[in-house]
Amino acid sequence: MERRKFIQNNVMASAALGLAGLGTAQAAAAVNGASREENLKPSLSKTDFKLKYAPHLGMFRHSAGEDPLDQLNFMADRGFTAFEDNEIKGRTTALQESMAKVMADRGIVMGVFVAHEIYWTEPNLASGDAALREKFLKEIAESVEVAKRVNAKWMTVVPGHVDLRLNMAYQTANVVESLKRACEILEPHGLVMVLEPLNFRNHPGLFLAESPQAYQICKAVNSPSCKILFDIYHQQIQEGNLIPNIEACWEEIAYFQIGDNPGRNEPTTGEINYANVFKFIHSKGYQGILGMEHGNSRPDKAGEEAVIEAYQKVDTW
Repeated sequence: MERRKFIQNNVMASAALGLAGLGTAQAAAAVNGASREENLKPSLSKTDFKLKYAPHLGMFRHSAGEDPLDQLNFMADRGFTAFEDNEIKGRTTALQESMAKVMADRGIVMGVFVAHEIYWTEPNLASGDAALREKFLKEIAESVEVAKRVNAKWMTVVPGHVDLRLNMAYQTANVVESLKRACEILEPHGLVMVLEPLNFRNHPGLFLAESPQAYQICKAVNSPSCKILFDIYHQQIQEGNLIPNIEACWEEIAYFQIGDNPGRNEPTTGEINYANVFKFIHSKGYQGILGMEHGNSRPDKAGEEAVIEAYQKVDTW
């Protein structure tokens, strides 16, 4: 029996004992009143989601506490079967191993983490600079060890800022060459770097911004270790036309991330029809992860329940 159900059963049993001293009518009224009150509360049951939505640390800290392991257990208790952690590479080895054990014990699949230093304001891979390329490849090799430790298959790669001194075609060739070299490191381990296009509003000046561009690069690299991370929030801002673009890029997409627009909070808080988007992704037979890379629209425990309820809503079709 799950710990949560065990506690609930004990509470119900205690309530029944307390009612024993009341008259029949009083007891019935008390039970009915309690039932009505319970129906007004968010459901704490475990949801059987159709897709592998992946929360991150901090998303349920008011409900689960600050301990990462408690947060992972809370996610599993509520029906989430995946997890992502952009910062797990920077966590201690001991914590990585402890988190991996909880995930294995609770049936949680590890999602993406950031594989390398991202150059937000200056060019690195696009420049063709040999030293910067070697630094990137060294970080990819280090990420292989992290991936093994936490049972991860996917890692996020962002090629960095554009090089305004170079024609875009030369920049693309430089990026493709770096990614081919990275695939030589990843392929023997069955690991996949997922390229994330980022929107112009939040991240102006980055080399990789649109899904067709990511598709072109993956085709040029031509490796099972180089695929697309399709962030639905970013691409709604950058290009819109979500379902047709997902369809066009489908064979190169290995991972999705989620966030509504505007606000980058949970589905149902913005303009994106996530129920239709998720229905389409599910209809394609997608078995991968959808990372919940967004904030909570309300910064409290009730807001955390609202996040879960939002996913319950958009997972129903």
